[in-house]
Amino acid sequence: MKVTIVGGGVVGTMHAWQAIQRGHEVVQIERESEARGASLRNFGQIWVSGRAGGEELETALRARELWEEIGARVPALGFRAIGSLTPVRTDLELAVAEAAVARPDAAARGYKLLTPGEARVLNPALRGEFIAALHCERDAAVEPRTAQRALRAELLKSPAYRFLPGREVREVTGAATVRDDHGDIHAADAVVLCTGAWLGGLVRELAGADLPVRRVRLQMMQTDPLGEPLTTSVADGDSFRYYPAYASAALDELNARQPQPKTAADHRMQLLMVQRADGGLTIGDTHEYKHPFAFDTLEDPYEHLTGVVESLLGRPLPKIRRRWAGVYAQCTDSSRVVHRQQVRDGVWLITGPGGRGMTCSPAIAEKTADELGW
Repeated sequence: MKVTIVGGGVVGTMHAWQAIQRGHEVVQIERESEARGASLRNFGQIWVSGRAGGEELETALRARELWEEIGARVPALGFRAIGSLTPVRTDLELAVAEAAVARPDAAARGYKLLTPGEARVLNPALRGEFIAALHCERDAAVEPRTAQRALRAELLKSPAYRFLPGREVREVTGAATVRDDHGDIHAADAVVLCTGAWLGGLVRELAGADLPVRRVRLQMMQTDPLGEPLTTSVADGDSFRYYPAYASAALDELNARQPQPKTAADHRMQLLMVQRADGGLTIGDTHEYKHPFAFDTLEDPYEHLTGVVESLLGRPLPKIRRRWAGVYAQCTDSSRVVHRQQVRDGVWLITGPGGRGMTCSPAIAEKTADELGW
């Protein structure tokens, strides 16, 4: 088969990977010289721990297997099976962690509740005060700023793969056929649109204005090297409020009796933190849903996150090297992992994985390939 992939982010690139592995020819088209959206502006977490039970967890676990397999073939991805720790600092947070460990799918996630001493054996950098920590053994990480380049370098070893940057697809001209803004026509057996948070233009024309996907903006930052290993990714108790795996009577009690500080509540914040290959820390994040999004970043959320991190590390945070904002596309139906829609003859739109994109992209692409009979 001939497959045209529109979009150079992680979802599009994983679709290209699946097609090449199955023996097909691929042309991948990207508007920029390289992808510059959410695929680069994330934590690089392969985040199993917070996923909803059922299809979402199954997708994340399958993706975790695929990431490890691909990482073995492409070491430059920086795949690391580091797991995660969520230190808890109050009895109400502890009750949520205990409810999570009692889930019937806790073993599949690798959940275990640790004492502070056990947590510090696993991650000695956590010198701050906490009363317990939720460990998720299945969580992992890759290097988000370089992962797409590493995957593409491997794909380019195949003569069946072509990457066309700096081109925008403008029109569907026939069955599985598109025209780009250079005037070139790309005819194939299947076209897959993996356009990320780009939901206007051609996507709106094809899918309509009532596409069940919204855009979400976040703020993040990265530090200078920490000077010591952070051997797991780290979340805080506020992350319980944002992931469906933690839904329980204990979470209801936490929300009722331990509200977030005003800054955290106003910006819908949680702490997630991962150490990069250079030793720096990627730290976030916030959630903004109201359009139009601000064009600037706000300082209060960064100050809040800095305080949370320093309280867990028990030391000052290294100098902040970068701050940024990003936008991703998220299904408005939270029960759906991704929005997958045939929009024209031979043309499919794949969008809306939300914060699951980096985690689930290999399994999302695998399912597309299976459903389309590649």
